[in-house]
Amino acid sequence: MTAETEAASGPRLQDLAPHDRPREKLARVGPSSLGDNELLAIVIGHGSARVGAMALANILLIRTGGLRGLARTSFAQLSHVPGLGQARAGRVLAAVELGRRSLLAAGDRQRFRTARDLAEFLLPQFGGRAVEHFGVVLLDVKHRLLKVAVVSVGSIDATVILPREVFREAALSAAGAIVLFHNHPSGDPMPSRDDVELTRRLIQAGEIMGIDVIDHVILADTRYFSFREAGKL
Repeated sequence: MTAETEAASGPRLQDLAPHDRPREKLARVGPSSLGDNELLAIVIGHGSARVGAMALANILLIRTGGLRGLARTSFAQLSHVPGLGQARAGRVLAAVELGRRSLLAAGDRQRFRTARDLAEFLLPQFGGRAVEHFGVVLLDVKHRLLKVAVVSVGSIDATVILPREVFREAALSAAGAIVLFHNHPSGDPMPSRDDVELTRRLIQAGEIMGIDVIDHVILADTRYFSFREAGKL
């Protein structure tokens, strides 16, 4: 019996004692006491005639490799899971995105003193993305957060990112400094030749615009590379 088959044949919510059902358990003892599968089952809401919500939650976590993998799964991939469908796939992705946005909201006016501060702020939002996202962290003159803006999504190279797009965001927000960032879906944060060239071009553009580029941070799952920390800026 495979792990998915075993998960699908597990107990249905209605088979559990009322106080052990995820929704009732959450109301009784709070969300922090629930397992990942129980929280996901609440988001899913209900299963199909053949597979219950708890079983679907277990299957999803097995297929995606846990919460980190789930956050990198596309709508098309989720909606093709038997028993899930588009409506419940949409609920799952919406819950994941709300979690990402809550992290960003919690960081409003945060002050960044080191590359590690920046990485700890950006990694939960972008480190596990399945495709490359290039963006800028816009800072005031005291290096406090003004805004995070994604400039490009897709394969990143030195010719794709236009300085005018990066510095338009900075000018509109009256930023005193910016930090470049992008993620490596490969899981390796080391910079490529294109990353180095892109950083050089944007630093030069910043000097012309009078806006400091203080770092370029590359994100990969739980690791990061900082051009400033490495002495390459």
